[in-house]
Amino acid sequence: MNEQRFPTGWDEQRVKRLLAELEARTDEEWIAADEAAAADGGDQAVITVPSSLLPEIRRLLASHKTA
Repeated sequence: MNEQRFPTGWDEQRVKRLLAELEARTDEEWIAADEAAAADGGDQAVITVPSSLLPEIRRLLASHKTA
């Protein structure tokens, strides 16, 4: 059996609480959360891309160095 590892400050109970909260969200709540994140005005963007491009995009993001 593999030992489960959690980030600092996290444990199994915290993960279960988060999962329960996310699973209880309605479609409207998910949409509102997405819209709020997109309207944040930060230095990020939300785009739609073909699924076939995801591996290359993930590779680029993983190698991106922030200032």
